[in-house]
Amino acid sequence: MAIEDDVLVIGGGLAGVAAALTANEDAQVRLISHKQSTLRHASGLVDVLGYTPEREGPLADPFDALADLPEGHPYERVGSDAVRSGLALFDDIVGDAYAGRHTDRNALVPTHGGTVKPTARYPRAAAAGLASDERDALLVGFESMTDFDAPLAAEHLAAAGVPFEARGVTIPFSGDFRADAKVTRYAHALDRNEELDGNDGGSGTPARRALAEAVKPHLDDQERVGFPAVLGDDDPSGIRSSIERALGVDVFEVPMGPPSLPGLRLEDRLYAALEDAGVRMATGNPAVDVATEDGRVRAVYVDRTGRRVPYHADQFVLASGGLVGKGIDSDRETVREPVFDCHVPHPTDRYDWFEDDAFGDHPFARFGVDVDHDLRPLAADGTPEYENLRAAGSVLGGYDFAAEKSGSGVSLATGYAAGRAAGEAAARSDSTSATATTHGDTK
Repeated sequence: MAIEDDVLVIGGGLAGVAAALTANEDAQVRLISHKQSTLRHASGLVDVLGYTPEREGPLADPFDALADLPEGHPYERVGSDAVRSGLALFDDIVGDAYAGRHTDRNALVPTHGGTVKPTARYPRAAAAGLASDERDALLVGFESMTDFDAPLAAEHLAAAGVPFEARGVTIPFSGDFRADAKVTRYAHALDRNEELDGNDGGSGTPARRALAEAVKPHLDDQERVGFPAVLGDDDPSGIRSSIERALGVDVFEVPMGPPSLPGLRLEDRLYAALEDAGVRMATGNPAVDVATEDGRVRAVYVDRTGRRVPYHADQFVLASGGLVGKGIDSDRETVREPVFDCHVPHPTDRYDWFEDDAFGDHPFARFGVDVDHDLRPLAADGTPEYENLRAAGSVLGGYDFAAEKSGSGVSLATGYAAGRAAGEAAARSDSTSATATTHGDTK
């Protein structure tokens, strides 16, 4: 039996989810993805634009800078209304779990390296840690978690000129935690409030109380305490409240590098929203080929252990990721988009793909497909590759999401715009088909 939908979205990251949920308002949608979403490797912060392409910033209000972005930038392609609509979609999904919707201005969120990141939406768990808050802060790291050096992070924050005094300490986390323990191991111990063996040989202390008691001797007159982002998966709000009551100060999480618990929490909410909306999903198998006819995509083939299965649709959205997610692939000779073989502009000499300076303005960071204002990928001659294919998220070229701090915002805005266009086009196609069938029956 043929697998057929109105809209097929390829990719399960933030852009793919935004596209699927938006298209689902007008059409029947299926989302297919191969690998686990890169959300679990992200900080969980949702940025719109922290710095200009010329690296000016941090920007106080990202919307003030959108009109000055160069031609071909994803935001230039979709416009500021799509950026706002993408954020509104995100706000509806996450509800009170995220803060920042009350203003257009960026918040400044400290990260685990002691840098300050301008971001538009941030987990409620990080709200008490904003760098604009003048209250002194104690940063707490764990001996068994080498990814977060709290004293060093505090030094970096001071060097960054934050308006408060930050001090960092490293403490043992009660219980037998290996140095390579996953972040979820800490989170689940706190979720279940496990009784942990103490590092002094004692036993039977609930994890939340043990953590608070380990911090108390280091707390002077600080009014807030920051922990690495491991404070629970199932009940992070309850865990923070419990530790706040025990310490008598506000508690916040510091966003960490991969793997990221805030990213995992966000992924759970996004996929729950897809399920609630009735979006069909197929995961675990790669898209490997396409069938086309008369300038339109007819089907995408998915490899199921050596058997190619076609997924037919009227409209398609490519949200397969960029260089990191293998939505854009490269070798020593060329750069390509591997599913639809869309054109990826790049210099022919690979030595022009990068700068000698490790922190320079590397051209490869902007590699991706070019699109028109309807987000249709463009061939080398500037014409759309396919009439019914749109692209969204980091598969797009023309911007450096890492330098600009714009990755999540671009994914939401272009995912929303591509999903809206695909859903409306599929609805028009259904309407035309229904009209033609009715007229044929009348005759």
